[in-house]
Amino acid sequence: MNKVFVVYFISFWIMNLACSQNTGTPDRVVGGACDNCKLMFEGIPASFSWETKIAPSDEPGEPILIRGTIYHNDGKTPASGVILYVYHTDHSGIYSPGAAQTVAKRHGHLRGWMKSDGQGRYQFRSIRPAAYPERNAPQHIHATIKEPQATPYWIDEYQFDDDPLLTTKEKAKAQQHGGPGIIHLTKNEKGEWIGQRNIILGLNISGY
Repeated sequence: MNKVFVVYFISFWIMNLACSQNTGTPDRVVGGACDNCKLMFEGIPASFSWETKIAPSDEPGEPILIRGTIYHNDGKTPASGVILYVYHTDHSGIYSPGAAQTVAKRHGHLRGWMKSDGQGRYQFRSIRPAAYPERNAPQHIHATIKEPQATPYWIDEYQFDDDPLLTTKEKAKAQQHGGPGIIHLTKNEKGEWIGQRNIILGLNISGY
């Protein structure tokens, strides 16, 4: 059997297994086209919790901690068991793959998964991403949501209100998918950037 076909088949099987959440029924399709959403399942750990550390201790860059609560569509009820996948550039603005990375290379090595706990909480530590070299796109962290019995969908990127590249024109591009993605950062006594973003499932998501 062709090796490329085998790798593709295994990846496809893993993606559908994760999407079905072991219910035996197809997931409800929401959010329209989600380019590269399947990459969130490449290299996904067998288990993970509501918090994760993405960047290793020796990763160049300024440390960042982002936390928040994931709510159901009513915006009030905490949602548990929701997977949040994030990835971003390194300190030079590149999606640099790790030395031993064999999957999802285009997302780079700074990627991680969380599953909201009983209080809807999530949290991740990493480094503050740099803007793309020689481009005017603001600093950002990509985010994908995977709810039980629903296909994955993008929410607005995490962006930072102190970023000089986040101009009025750039702010106007926000679609409020999952709620506001622009967050305020402050620095603590350890020199770590701290921010918070709450997410509302299905908010402004097509077909939800």
